[in-house]
This record gives sequence, structure tokens and C-alpha cells, in this order.
Amino acid sequence: MKKLKITIALAAVMGLAACGGGSPSAPADGGSADGAAGGLEAIEVGVIPIVDVAPIYLGVEEGLFEEEGLDVTLTLAQGGAAIVPAITSGQMDFGFSNVTSMVVARSKGLPLRMVAAGANTTGDVEDDFAAVMTKPDSGIEEIQDLVGKKVGVNTLNNISDSTISEAVKQAGGDYTQIDFVEMPFPDMAGQLDADNVDAIAAVEPFVTIAEGDGNVRVFSNYAEPVENLTVATYFTSDQYLEQNPETAEKFARAMKASLEFAEANPDRVREILPTYTTLEPDVIEQLTLPKFPTEVNSASIEEIAQISLDRGLIEEVPDLAALLPAE
Repeated sequence: MKKLKITIALAAVMGLAACGGGSPSAPADGGSADGAAGGLEAIEVGVIPIVDVAPIYLGVEEGLFEEEGLDVTLTLAQGGAAIVPAITSGQMDFGFSNVTSMVVARSKGLPLRMVAAGANTTGDVEDDFAAVMTKPDSGIEEIQDLVGKKVGVNTLNNISDSTISEAVKQAGGDYTQIDFVEMPFPDMAGQLDADNVDAIAAVEPFVTIAEGDGNVRVFSNYAEPVENLTVATYFTSDQYLEQNPETAEKFARAMKASLEFAEANPDRVREILPTYTTLEPDVIEQLTLPKFPTEVNSASIEEIAQISLDRGLIEEVPDLAALLPAE
């Protein structure tokens, strides 16, 4: 197996999710993207220390990128907000981010393009890797019960609050009456316990941790309201694609193979998590994994763009053909 090469850069690594946040990362030794071993082409990929990126770690370990002639350095960052400027400035070659952030970035003129799928909802509103959670005695049992409540999200004006508000809208509730409060994922369970918020929008492993504290799921805002939502993708810049089309194709092929491997081997996904996170074994065993399809669901990206427009996150829907992976 190929030894994983990991660097820690850009920010203190306290997990923010595909939606901006995630779990704390374990310290890791590693090399840099300066030069490659055995004649391989060196590339650097910005990732976040969360469950969603397990496929790329497995792909490196299994030699799937090496088969494409690529020597990969995985650089841990605090979140997509740190990865985007590293991509646009050419400091990194590829990065990982949630799809709402990608739509917003493209609408602002940032020359970014998706090159491979990343993570998908399971589609199960009661058993997804993301969930809106509350105390069992909160009185919040249905989606529309969130109206008039305080809901903790890791980032305002992003994928969590926009999908929650859309779910409430579709359920017939007035989403404008929800008070979203920004807080890091690791703080959510404590804020809920202290009654500073009525509900939280958590992702794994914090869903499992919150359930261990006695909290309950209301629904998954990734599984509902958008069907078969592609939550996050790998991306690069237009300039990089123009200058390195063959490398981008190699990366996309290796990433596809990695996603296929992860989807077929969930036990291996769980086994690799301790190599780049500090998750406890009991949490790893219980948490719900995302789905890892090999293709981006373009219809779900179109819906995310429309929700973003409706919520005022963007002024107009960007050219999605220029954002989605080239066919």
C-alpha cells in the first residue's frame, strides 16, 4: 500500500464540514508537493478532516492515483473558504468543497469548476450523515416545528441554512421566522444542551455524538428537500484545466475509482478515518457514512442554485455548464 502523504496548512485544523466544518484532525507527518517520487507527477489537493473525504485517502493508499501517474499530497485545511483562494492563486491544484459554496463562488466570478464527485446524501431522511437534531422534549417533531426556533448552523448563508429553510417552505412553514445562529460543529451539542439554541444542523461524526447525549433527529436537510443531493465535490480552477487538461483527466479517473472503491468497501472507509481524524472507535463504528457515487447529480446542483437565488445568497444563477464537470 502506498504511504499516505499529508500536510497540515492554511489554518488550525478544527474540523469544519463539507458544508464548512467537520472533526478535529490528528497530527500527521508528510511531505510536500515539491517533486514527485518515481517520475510521478506531483499534485496537491486541499481537503477537510471529515468523513466525506475518506475515498481520496483510500485511493492514495490503494495506489489508484499512482496508477494514473500521480503523486498526491493531501493538505488539511480548516474549510472550503481556505481552500478556494489556494486554488485560484495556484497554491493548490485541486480542492474539496460543498456545492452551495461552489455555486456562490462561481456567481461572484471566481473561475472554479467541479472535476469529480465528492459525497452524496444517503437519501434517507431518518438515517443520513447530516441531521437537524433537538432535545427529545423540545416539542420539535416535524419540519414545520422549526418555525420561530433558533437553529445552530456551522456557516450562515450556506448549504445548511438554505436547505433547512427550503424544507420548511415545502412543508408549508414560514422559513423567514427561523433564527439561524452560527457556531462550529464541535460546539453544537453543548449549545443545545445549554438551551442557547432549540435545534442544531449537525453532520457526522457530530450526529452520532449528539445522539449519544440523548438528542434526537428531526430530519436530514441533505436528504430533504433536494432529491439525491450531491453535497460536495472536488474542483479546480479554469486556468489549471486549460494548462493541465491531461492531469485533470487523470485526477478525475483516479477519483472515480476511489469513490467506487469506498462505496463498495464501507469497512475500509471506517478503517481509514483514524489516519486523518481523532474520532473515537465507538463513534466510527456507529456513524452513518455518506454515499459515494461516481457522478455529480447535476439536477441537484440546479436545485441548489435556485434555492441559493431564492434565499439571496446569489444575485443570479451562474453558468452551471461552466461549473459542472465537463462531459
